[in-house]
Amino acid sequence: MRKKEATILLIDDDDDILFSARISLKNYFTNIITENNPKNINQHLTKNLIDVILLDMNYCIGFEDGREGLYWLKHIKEISPETTVILMTAFGSIHLAVEAIKQGATDFILKPWNSEKLYAAVNSGVELARSKRKNTQLETIQKQQDKEFHQKTEHIIGNSTAMQTAINLVKKVAPTDANVLILGENGTGKYVFAKEIHLQSNRKDHPFIHIDLGSLNENLFESELFGYVKGAFTDAYKDTIGRFELAKGGTIFLDEIGNLPLHLQSKLLTVIQNRKITRLGEGKERAIDARIICATNAPIYQMVADETFRQDLLFRINTIELNLPPLRDRIEDITLLAYHFLQKLTLKYRKKIGSFTKEAINAMENYHWPGNIREIEHIVERAVIITDNNQIQTSDLYFSSKSININVSDNLNLEETEKVLIQQAIQKHQGNISKAAKDLGLTRAALYRRLEKYQL
Repeated sequence: MRKKEATILLIDDDDDILFSARISLKNYFTNIITENNPKNINQHLTKNLIDVILLDMNYCIGFEDGREGLYWLKHIKEISPETTVILMTAFGSIHLAVEAIKQGATDFILKPWNSEKLYAAVNSGVELARSKRKNTQLETIQKQQDKEFHQKTEHIIGNSTAMQTAINLVKKVAPTDANVLILGENGTGKYVFAKEIHLQSNRKDHPFIHIDLGSLNENLFESELFGYVKGAFTDAYKDTIGRFELAKGGTIFLDEIGNLPLHLQSKLLTVIQNRKITRLGEGKERAIDARIICATNAPIYQMVADETFRQDLLFRINTIELNLPPLRDRIEDITLLAYHFLQKLTLKYRKKIGSFTKEAINAMENYHWPGNIREIEHIVERAVIITDNNQIQTSDLYFSSKSININVSDNLNLEETEKVLIQQAIQKHQGNISKAAKDLGLTRAALYRRLEKYQL
């Protein structure tokens, strides 16, 4: 049998016991360390990553009450809490075993031991130690992510009436646990607003779990959101919690909910109504404690009318509805945003660019911004990279409309032709989707699907 990569420390003042335990375990584990003086524990824990310590309970002649073992147990758990400690003694008592377990021991072995039972106890101890280390690592990663999440929160920028209305609504709704539906085109800041609602809520010290339903495989919907138990399906090797449980005490942000198929909408509706989930392969219901925020760029009300989105689900998720304006409807915020991204990106690329020319600002204010805030950041970033001046010039700005006015007859590729026609229609109607769709002979929903397809 192949040895398991693990380090076991045996501590006993009887060399015969140490020899016997080492012989029993060396065929199963790669590294067996023996020690007859518990005062050297610190030295071993410093030099090695110890998985399991087999610790004798008594060391001084005449003392057989186990107090020494309990003392060293407490010491080990203080300096290496992830190490599994198994106590061993020739003088067993129920009271001593209970006290040892209370103070952090994993198991209690009586000498002389059965070799198979010894191996089983140590092997379980190794797995437990690794599980604890993994959990500690995940907790550390989560804490770091939470720290970065708070540090890197993008500012909500805008003095326009439309933005101030949205900001004021956030202030009112954030302290509550009301479900929120955020509507807006691609790039209008739906994720940023969802995060801001969480950060201004009483749940801010708990997880913020973001799920992009648009990119989630239908077959993974239930396992990802609700979790599963061992054996629920092929490759389900262990119990795994879903996103709703991960969001315990915090907020779950269901992005692109408009892309969720009808048969999955009913499952989500049941969870939201009952505030309970059931893991795949398990009959037990589990209560959830997470605030629900949803978002979509799809024409959700038209989808209800077209019966592609459940009306009862819409009623459940839009207790509060937050509509984010497109950038073309908040022209007075364009300069603010441009300078915000200029400051951020000059630091990133270590360039000294102090401002935009007046002509560059005018050009940005006259552009229709189909990609909204995401597009203005992209355009400013490109300008920062390519310019050789200390001011951003109009020539540094690359607007997608520059490549729109081409002769369709020059390109006979159907998809490219359709893309160009859609771009021209949106430009013609200054981003008004309803008018552009009517001009193209499409429904709003059909035009939105094409915009998504061509990433416009």
